[in-house]
Amino acid sequence: MIPLSTYPCQDTDWKKALATAIRQPSELLQAVGLSTKQLPEPIDDSADFPLRVPRAYVERMRHGDPADPLLRQVLALHRERETSTGYSLDPVGDGPAIRRPGLLQKYHGRALIITTGACPIHCRYCFRRHFPYSEAHAGTNDWRDTLAHIAADTSISEVILSGGDPLSLDTPRLRTLSEGLRDIPHIRRLRIHTRMPVVLPQRINDEFLAWLAELPWHTVVVIHANHANEIDDAVRRRLRQIQAANATLLNQAVLLQGVNDSLQALADLGENLFEAGVLPYYLHLLDRVQGSAHFAVNEAHARELMEQLRRQLPGYLVPRLVHEQAGALYKQLI
Repeated sequence: MIPLSTYPCQDTDWKKALATAIRQPSELLQAVGLSTKQLPEPIDDSADFPLRVPRAYVERMRHGDPADPLLRQVLALHRERETSTGYSLDPVGDGPAIRRPGLLQKYHGRALIITTGACPIHCRYCFRRHFPYSEAHAGTNDWRDTLAHIAADTSISEVILSGGDPLSLDTPRLRTLSEGLRDIPHIRRLRIHTRMPVVLPQRINDEFLAWLAELPWHTVVVIHANHANEIDDAVRRRLRQIQAANATLLNQAVLLQGVNDSLQALADLGENLFEAGVLPYYLHLLDRVQGSAHFAVNEAHARELMEQLRRQLPGYLVPRLVHEQAGALYKQLI
């Protein structure tokens, strides 16, 4: 494997790291010192939702441990092919929320832009694993149609950049979008949802940080970490740099069986996030997307975990347990 330190924080190098990401389950197992015989169930070498994981992320996995919580999040299993009752291809109602290609509006005052279908890592529980990115992304015509729609709707005060992962775009492309948004007077906040600082921290380079610091709005960067082991020294440094660029840092996690469904795992995650300058924001119940049923944690256990967490941690380290329901006007608190 290529050590993280091999990559200086330059634009071409994070792209090289993406290009050399592991894409085969057998290669991933070899990288962490495991054989298929050590696994409790079969892997899928030809999954419709292909495996993709940067080597920098693989380095944080425990060598020789088939139950490693980071490995479990990304290893493609044959059981993902099973059809599960109560699970769908669009569990959060993205389809009905599309206002034009790549622009979603679910909640009052907010518009979400599908900036790209690309993502640095393919999490097996991803609620957009079946999303029609080829038909519904907003980047055509240098965002002109998307920007025109937002400009025409004065009820929109916050724009959310999502995907895929918006940081899969290079910084000049992000700047093109933000320059267009500058001309819309009713925009007050910009929110960026990204897993990139966690899975590929070298993406947070000087060019990106300069762009972030120049944005005219109150900017919120919402990262996605599910387990304390995802946050190593390299991730902490990049998160601190984002914070220094005048962005508010929040985390949203997903409650996942075999990954973080214990008091200790959730407490350690909250502590590690805070040490990196990030406040826990949401802990989501699993979005019931087809292929992810083996990650589900029942609501009763989730409630009990939250009760235990409140007894152990100060309130600012306890995320809100939520569930997103298709068609609802806001996320449902549990």
